[in-house]
Amino acid sequence: MGALPSFAADDPFWTAPRAAALLQAIRAAGDHGLEPDWYNPELVEKAGAAGNETVLNDAFVLYASDLSTGRVNANRVDKDIDIQQRKVSRDELLKAAAAAPDFAAYLAALAPKGDYPALQKALADLRKQRASAAYTPLPGGDLLKPGMIDARVPVLRKRLGELGLTVPELPAGAVAELYDDALATVVKTYQETKGLTVDGVIGVNTTRSLNTSLDDRIQQVIANLERRRWLPEDLGSRYVLVNAGDYSMVFVDGGQKVFESLVIVGTPKDPTPEIQSTMYGFQTNPYWTVPQSIAGEEYLPLLRRDPTALARGGFKIFSSWSDNDSELDPGSVDWNGIHAKAFPYRIRQEPGASNALGYIFFGFANKYGIYMHDTANRWLFTEGSRNFSHGCIRLQNPLDFAEKVFKGRPGFDKARVQQVIAAGQQAHYGFPESVPLHVTYRTVGIGSDGAAVFRDDVYGRDRRVVAAMAKPRS
Repeated sequence: MGALPSFAADDPFWTAPRAAALLQAIRAAGDHGLEPDWYNPELVEKAGAAGNETVLNDAFVLYASDLSTGRVNANRVDKDIDIQQRKVSRDELLKAAAAAPDFAAYLAALAPKGDYPALQKALADLRKQRASAAYTPLPGGDLLKPGMIDARVPVLRKRLGELGLTVPELPAGAVAELYDDALATVVKTYQETKGLTVDGVIGVNTTRSLNTSLDDRIQQVIANLERRRWLPEDLGSRYVLVNAGDYSMVFVDGGQKVFESLVIVGTPKDPTPEIQSTMYGFQTNPYWTVPQSIAGEEYLPLLRRDPTALARGGFKIFSSWSDNDSELDPGSVDWNGIHAKAFPYRIRQEPGASNALGYIFFGFANKYGIYMHDTANRWLFTEGSRNFSHGCIRLQNPLDFAEKVFKGRPGFDKARVQQVIAAGQQAHYGFPESVPLHVTYRTVGIGSDGAAVFRDDVYGRDRRVVAAMAKPRS
């Protein structure tokens, strides 16, 4: 097992050109965000000269596997990743290499397609910039708003210029410390490109983003190259792709993007996980059963202060988590005697305008208990950084999405569904065809002009991916 098939007894696979092609590919592994030293190029060079097939086989399989399916086991990197990662066996790689008429071309074709080459270019460009890039961090402080005078303004001007933005010159006689409207316009442009709230205000999030170094951006690209290697080369002709990294969702049908939407995702404390699942339909006017962790951490303090607080928000409390439990009078419970980590009661919010799930609920199987749904707080979609949920995905226009899924087929009439919602009725609508769902966390994308578009790593997940990649294999 594991030996490369030979074409003939006197014609071994590892000819000098093939060994040289492998060595060249390994030495260029950095182009993919991989480290050449992980594959021991010095040993490979010696093995090529000596015809040591065992060493060459091992180095090839290690490199080819990392390049085609990812260096790390994605689900071990972070507790909030649970995906079906691409897999390839040692024998599959060896047999494919033996069958390849051009081994060097075969090696080059192992990497993903799509936007992967553009990410590689972004990595190369950033590395070139690193040698001469200036970095002047912006000090923290109180909110800096347009019209204010602050000692940070000259530093802000300098930092924006370092990041490649065109900063207008100060008018003659102007106060250098004045945060004027012209500079605020540049800040708003920056905020828009990073998915921040576009208000020109320099707060914690904008300061953190401005202070992201070139090395940090390089690490982000490396993490996103690795994340791309985890996923199937082709997601199919029909799927939903949610990117928690840039608060977006697209629905592809027939290979074409037919719907896209803004989404709200989880906070850094309760991040939206990376998962793969299947969507089968939706429900109107859903109940919301409050997760036990939220009940203990967030609602128990409210109940201790005022046992009727939740009732005013349309919540009911039940004696246990069983289906036939009875409703409790919240005033009859000694809430000070309840432990937050062992909250024993089930809290359920009734359907209605204030329901946390809104009027539409899309369920799908996953171990995190998250789902996609409408929201009662629609104004949050105006924010740039839309990480406000407990991990669920809030969709901006859920009925428009459902309409695209049904695409005129029987079983769905938007006006009729709106009537059902207005009447407070609960109804289930099954999709005519199930829809594969992919929830990812891509913090580096490629714009229409081919340039890299960065979002901030609000979950810190990119850093964990890069750290896991650097660990020696056990």
